[in-house]
Amino acid sequence: MKLDPFYLIVDSADCIERLAPLGVRLVQLRIKAMDEAGLRAEIRKAKALCAEHQCQLIVNDHWRLAIEEGCDFIHLGQEDLQTADLSAIRAAGMRLGLSTHDHAELETAIAAKPHYIALGPVYPTILKKMKWAPQGLERIGEWKRRVAPIPLVAIGGLNPDRLDGVLDAGADSAAVVTDITLNADPEARTREWIARTERWR
Repeated sequence: MKLDPFYLIVDSADCIERLAPLGVRLVQLRIKAMDEAGLRAEIRKAKALCAEHQCQLIVNDHWRLAIEEGCDFIHLGQEDLQTADLSAIRAAGMRLGLSTHDHAELETAIAAKPHYIALGPVYPTILKKMKWAPQGLERIGEWKRRVAPIPLVAIGGLNPDRLDGVLDAGADSAAVVTDITLNADPEARTREWIARTERWR
């Protein structure tokens, strides 16, 4: 399986509506706090938008709703992995991405046979408080040797100037959150990311 080198992560379908038409090919809908009806509406809207713009949608965490809404890709953190029904996810034909932050989590992830593994934070991140120190580029190379041929996603503190470093180190895709969502001009920043990742496609 090949992932687009630019992996956008947003917290609403409205963001997808704004940014997917610019040429985004891979986006994760990551909503942490919302009631089920709201989540279902967001997932449904995001799925329709991604279908319209030929963009792969990945739903974060909410695997039951993703199955019910006919989505085909889910991302789980390690805590969610412990409680998720992987057999139900596989029976639904869904692809699976998993987060990892240390060697123990990597072993757990590999055992689950996911379609990609994410490593983070590569650099310091403001997205959320992390108990793990920044992993650095050397860890990307180590992880890639361990997980290949499974695609490896780098996440945490990434910006366009750090892109070549993480992809040269072995990552297949660079996941981006706050560099776009907190940017004064998310559309312009998205276009920059798409242009900078073009040679890796």
